[in-house]
Amino acid sequence: MARALVNLAVGTVVFFLLFLLSQSNPSTSPPRLLPPPHHGARPAMVLPLFPSSKNSSRTFLHSHRHLLRSDSHSSHPNARMRLYDDLLLNGYYTTRLWIGTPPQQFALIVDTGSTVTYVPCATCEQCGRHQDPKFQPDLSSTYQPVKCNLDCNCDSDRVQCIYERQYAEMSSSSGVLGEDIISFGNQSELVPQRAVFGCENEETGDLYSQHADGIMGLGRGDLSVVDQLVEKGVISDSFSLCYGGMDIGGGAMVLGGISAPSDMVFSYADPVRSPYYSIGLKEIHVAGKQLSLNPSVFDGKYGTVLDSGTTYAYLPEPAFLAFKEAILKELNGLKQIRGPDPNYSDICFSTASSDVSELSKTFPTVEMVFGHQQKLLLSPENYLFRHSKVHGAYCLGIFQNEKDPTTLLGGIIVRNTLVTYDREHSKIGFWKTNCSELWERLHITGALSPTPSSSGKGNSTESPTTTASDGSPHYDFPGKIQIGKIILDMSLSTNHSYLKPQINKLTEFIAKELDVNASQVHLLNFTSEGNSSLVRLAIVPSDSSTYIYKETARNIISRLAEHRVKLPDTFGNYQLVQWKVEPSTKQGKKVTVYECKDMVGAKLYGGGYGSYHNSGDWIISLWSVGYVET
Repeated sequence: MARALVNLAVGTVVFFLLFLLSQSNPSTSPPRLLPPPHHGARPAMVLPLFPSSKNSSRTFLHSHRHLLRSDSHSSHPNARMRLYDDLLLNGYYTTRLWIGTPPQQFALIVDTGSTVTYVPCATCEQCGRHQDPKFQPDLSSTYQPVKCNLDCNCDSDRVQCIYERQYAEMSSSSGVLGEDIISFGNQSELVPQRAVFGCENEETGDLYSQHADGIMGLGRGDLSVVDQLVEKGVISDSFSLCYGGMDIGGGAMVLGGISAPSDMVFSYADPVRSPYYSIGLKEIHVAGKQLSLNPSVFDGKYGTVLDSGTTYAYLPEPAFLAFKEAILKELNGLKQIRGPDPNYSDICFSTASSDVSELSKTFPTVEMVFGHQQKLLLSPENYLFRHSKVHGAYCLGIFQNEKDPTTLLGGIIVRNTLVTYDREHSKIGFWKTNCSELWERLHITGALSPTPSSSGKGNSTESPTTTASDGSPHYDFPGKIQIGKIILDMSLSTNHSYLKPQINKLTEFIAKELDVNASQVHLLNFTSEGNSSLVRLAIVPSDSSTYIYKETARNIISRLAEHRVKLPDTFGNYQLVQWKVEPSTKQGKKVTVYECKDMVGAKLYGGGYGSYHNSGDWIISLWSVGYVET
């Protein structure tokens, strides 16, 4: 999956010339920040274009340039959107955009290092097979081509504006610029807006092969979605990303301002120094001890860059060596083992537990300190990744950036962290949270329109697959339900007699595509309907849990409803006809708080951990009322 990066042999003069050009001409922008690989170390992954174990490189040669509520200082709405996939497992995070009238859906990789959004065009004969159908301008009543003008590169006939992307591993994207209505989904306060985007006419290399449809550019530049919306005056000059944790993918994104949590940590982000999102890192602490480093070590070349498209973190040589030494000193009692890939000299440790929540008992905390002593606390999941071949083993996800003095912080650093790119005030904020429960934690209400209808059976919540007016689907559940089962009714275009001997393989494929264990997928019913087949499945919690997280349930339903589950052609086409959820039957009994003493560990659902008092009553160490497993 790791991708080797090419060192940009760009001198200071050349860089600033490119930067100045990017400000005057939206069809060009500075090259992408790509630190070089080095022998034996895992290279940086800058927004991999598809999940791959191959080593390849890329660089831009030519580029186009209420949790609470919206920002309390602004009357602008925001576009609240979901993130899908996982940066380490899938190679990227994607979001959904709907383009045109009627809307056509696309899965786009979110990238703070790119400044244009593009999707495959219906006229593209050199485009790969992606997640969704190609964009068809002729089917959109609101599409308009961007005519040739002084501010863009034009086609050979000087009729229409064009764009081009070239990458170092010889993949490329090129096409025409068009303008149409872009919708942001049913969670968005922001109404659909007209925006310019790229309509691809040719893809090569990895761009041709990737599963995602295209890229959503969030960088600084006239063609960036953020810049266009800000220029129109419909959002504040800000956006936020929140990546899921080690065991939970997905996350959330907000285009526009939000009210920052009171304990959010901020760093100054210099908008002049470079076109990248640079922050003012001053110190790193390991287990409470400051690394003996001059702060200038984090200020070389482009400084400290935060990039949503980079997977891991990369430190200049002096900083990495000091960090490595401090970590090894703290973990001298752990057994070091070989990494999962013999091509890299990963630093890995074997532990007794594979529970992410237990990592902080073994691995030290790490702090990144910004100006004014603003400290970002990194938990182990922010600098470790799972060993793919050894159960209970973890490897460092922070590497040396060879001889490049740039500090590059990728997605691993901000797992389960809300990152707000407040461009208006030249600062970037960090807030540790559970990104899969971001909206609940930020107390946003009414953002999802519920579509349940009573099934007449117990307390289950049932809903067909429905579509909002902007083309985005609804999936929602009652606020207090703990989901014990998801029932899925699917129609497949395959003949019943042909599918019957393959039914077990079908459930295995579905489990794999939904990122659940095969034991969690149960076949409830299998019938014939003409030349098609009807399948009813149940998704149940894993053996280690009594319920399914709501965000996990939404992810499962949305993957099927939005046809992001890719099955072998032998199973034909499928349609999610209906879904419903049923509450967990293992919620336990409600208990009252008692004095904490004579405790033994017991799992508490609904608030922390409980303990058993020898009088026979359950008592709660967090002094709260909850449920214990009975």
